[in-house]
Amino acid sequence: MEFLMLLIVLLLIAIAVAGTVVYYFRKPIDKIFGRIIGEDLSSAWRKFILFALLVVGVSSGVNVWRLEKYIAAPEGEVVKVLTPELWGLHIYSTIMGTLGGLAWALFLFFVVALIAFVIVRKKEGSA
Repeated sequence: MEFLMLLIVLLLIAIAVAGTVVYYFRKPIDKIFGRIIGEDLSSAWRKFILFALLVVGVSSGVNVWRLEKYIAAPEGEVVKVLTPELWGLHIYSTIMGTLGGLAWALFLFFVVALIAFVIVRKKEGSA
């Protein structure tokens, strides 16, 4: 029961952190897509990228392999007890993992967007 509570809490924290980051980056992403691919397609692409960011954030934040040790102890080993210190460590790890995953995903998005922006600008300049 304690393991299930930990999993639910970590999922909720990862969703909250990822949702907050996505909320603050929604407008810049929308502006970038509007400039690069136009207003008619930008809405669909924005929805996709925001969904992808949520998935990356949650999957980066909740390390299932670290949680497996509480339910899949080898035979003869005692399953670890979730102390308040371990709860704090897991919560901190979830927040930092979520932010780290989102930082890399956003970095990749903005690098690709910058390259696309330069290409669009060169096309407009030569036309």
